Amino acid sequence: MIKKFALLATMAAFFVACGSSTQENMENKAEEAGNAGQELLDKVEAETEAIGNEAVATGEAVVDTIVATGTEAVDAAKEAVGH
Repeated sequence: MIKKFALLATMAAFFVACGSSTQENMENKAEEAGNAGQELLDKVEAETEAIGNEAVATGEAVVDTIVATGTEAVDAAKEAVGH
Protein backbone atom coordinates (compact mmCIF):
# COMPACT_ATOMS: atom_id res chain seq x y z
CA MET A 1 0.00 0.00 0.00
CA ILE A 2 2.84 2.39 0.81
CA LYS A 3 4.39 1.67 -2.61
CA LYS A 4 1.14 2.63 -4.33
CA PHE A 5 0.94 5.84 -2.30
CA ALA A 6 4.56 6.64 -3.10
CA LEU A 7 3.90 6.04 -6.79
CA LEU A 8 0.80 8.27 -6.70
CA ALA A 9 2.71 10.98 -4.79
CA THR A 10 5.52 10.81 -7.36
CA MET A 11 3.06 11.07 -10.24
CA ALA A 12 1.27 13.97 -8.55
CA ALA A 13 4.57 15.78 -8.04
CA PHE A 14 5.41 15.18 -11.69
CA PHE A 15 2.07 16.60 -12.84
CA VAL A 16 2.47 19.65 -10.61
CA ALA A 17 5.99 20.23 -11.91
CA CYS A 18 4.93 19.84 -15.54
CA GLY A 19 1.73 21.76 -15.05
CA SER A 20 3.50 24.94 -13.98
CA SER A 21 5.82 24.90 -16.97
CA THR A 22 2.87 24.14 -19.22
CA GLN A 23 1.07 27.17 -17.85
CA GLU A 24 4.19 29.25 -18.39
CA ASN A 25 4.48 27.92 -21.93
CA MET A 26 0.85 28.74 -22.59
CA GLU A 27 1.36 32.26 -21.23
CA ASN A 28 4.43 32.69 -23.45
CA LYS A 29 2.54 31.45 -26.49
CA ALA A 30 -0.36 33.78 -25.69
CA GLU A 31 2.07 36.70 -25.40
CA GLU A 32 3.72 35.72 -28.70
CA ALA A 33 0.32 35.55 -30.36
CA GLY A 34 -0.56 38.96 -28.96
CA ASN A 35 2.72 40.40 -30.27
CA ALA A 36 2.15 38.83 -33.69
CA GLY A 37 -1.36 40.27 -33.76
CA GLN A 38 -0.05 43.73 -32.87
CA GLU A 39 2.61 43.50 -35.60
CA LEU A 40 -0.08 42.56 -38.11
CA LEU A 41 -2.26 45.45 -36.96
CA ASP A 42 0.67 47.87 -37.29
CA LYS A 43 1.41 46.59 -40.79
CA VAL A 44 -2.22 46.96 -41.88
CA GLU A 45 -2.31 50.47 -40.41
CA ALA A 46 0.86 51.47 -42.29
CA GLU A 47 -0.46 50.02 -45.56
CA THR A 48 -3.79 51.78 -45.08
CA GLU A 49 -2.02 55.07 -44.50
CA ALA A 50 0.10 54.56 -47.63
CA ILE A 51 -3.02 53.80 -49.70
CA GLY A 52 -4.68 56.93 -48.29
CA ASN A 53 -1.67 59.03 -49.23
CA GLU A 54 -1.72 57.61 -52.76
CA ALA A 55 -5.43 58.40 -53.05
CA VAL A 56 -4.83 61.99 -51.96
CA ALA A 57 -2.00 62.38 -54.47
CA THR A 58 -4.19 60.96 -57.24
CA GLY A 59 -7.03 63.29 -56.30
CA GLU A 60 -4.72 66.29 -56.37
CA ALA A 61 -3.44 65.25 -59.81
CA VAL A 62 -7.02 64.96 -61.08
CA VAL A 63 -7.87 68.43 -59.76
CA ASP A 64 -4.73 69.90 -61.34
CA THR A 65 -5.66 68.31 -64.67
CA ILE A 66 -9.22 69.65 -64.49
CA VAL A 67 -7.98 73.14 -63.64
CA ALA A 68 -5.48 73.10 -66.50
CA THR A 69 -8.13 71.86 -68.93
CA GLY A 70 -10.58 74.51 -67.72
CA THR A 71 -7.98 77.24 -68.12
CA GLU A 72 -7.23 76.08 -71.65
CA ALA A 73 -10.95 76.08 -72.47
CA VAL A 74 -11.36 79.61 -71.10
CA ASP A 75 -8.37 80.82 -73.13
CA ALA A 76 -9.74 79.15 -76.26
CA ALA A 77 -13.14 80.77 -75.69
CA LYS A 78 -11.55 84.21 -75.23
CA GLU A 79 -9.66 83.80 -78.48
CA ALA A 80 -12.81 82.75 -80.27
CA VAL A 81 -14.67 85.79 -78.96
CA GLY A 82 -11.76 88.06 -79.70
CA HIS A 83 -10.65 89.26 -76.27
